[in-house]
Amino acid sequence: MNQNMIIGILIPFAGTTLGSAMVFFMRREMNEKLQKALLGFASGVMVAASVWSLLIPAIDMAEENGSIAWIPAAAGFLLGMGFLLLLDTVTPHMHLTGDEEGIKSNFKKSTMLVLAVTLHNIPEGMAVGVTFAGVATGNTMISIAGAFALSIGIAIQNFPEGAIISMPLRSEGASKSKAFLYGTLSGIVEPIAAVITILLTSLVVPILPYLLAFAAGAMIYVVVEELIPEAQAEPHTNISTIGVAVGFTLMMILDVALG
Repeated sequence: MNQNMIIGILIPFAGTTLGSAMVFFMRREMNEKLQKALLGFASGVMVAASVWSLLIPAIDMAEENGSIAWIPAAAGFLLGMGFLLLLDTVTPHMHLTGDEEGIKSNFKKSTMLVLAVTLHNIPEGMAVGVTFAGVATGNTMISIAGAFALSIGIAIQNFPEGAIISMPLRSEGASKSKAFLYGTLSGIVEPIAAVITILLTSLVVPILPYLLAFAAGAMIYVVVEELIPEAQAEPHTNISTIGVAVGFTLMMILDVALG
C-alpha cells in the first residue's frame, strides 16, 4: 500500500474529524438553518459521487469487459440498497432525526446515534477502497485523480456529518471532548473498510463493477433513508434544497475535473 493510497483512504476520516471539532467553536446547539443546509449539502455530494465516481465507472468497466453494460450497475446498486435495508432492519439504531419511537433497546441515546452513523459510514469506506483497488490493478476506467476526487467528495460530506453528530451530543449534556470523540469515532470505520477492501484486491477485481455499484446503492440508501427526510422536515426546507444543489454541483465539478 503506497503513500498516495494511505492518504486517499484517510481523507474522508479527516473530514469527519474536522466536522466533529466544530463542537469546540460553535454554540451548544447547532442553528437549525445551518443544520438543514449541511444535511442538504451532504446529500447532494453523496448523490453526485454515487453517479460519477461509482455507477458510471461500473458501466464503463462492464462495457470494456464485453459484458452487458447495465447489468453490473443495476444488480450491484439494488444489492447495495438491499444490504443497507437489511442492516437497518436487524440492527437497533437511531435515525439522524433522533426519533426514538419504536426503539426497544437499552443503549443510551447518544450511543444509538453514533451507531447509526457508524453503520452508514461503512459503504463510504468500501467505495474509497474499491476505487483505490481499481487504481492499484491498473484499471483504465479509474484514475488516481478520480479516486482522490471520490475521497475528497466523501470528506466534504463527512464534515457536516461529523458536526451533526457532535453538536446534538453536546446539546444533550455531553462534554465537548466526549462529543468530539464520539463524532470522530463514527468515522473510523471508513478507513478500516477501505483497507480491508484494498487487501482483498485479488478477490475484488473480477467483480469490481458490481462492487462500485453496490457502494453507490448503499450511499444512495443513506441519502434517501436518513439525510433527505431530516433535511426536508419543516421548517426551512428551501435551505436544504439549495444545499443539495450546491453539494451536487460541487462534487460533479470535482469528479469531472479530476477524473
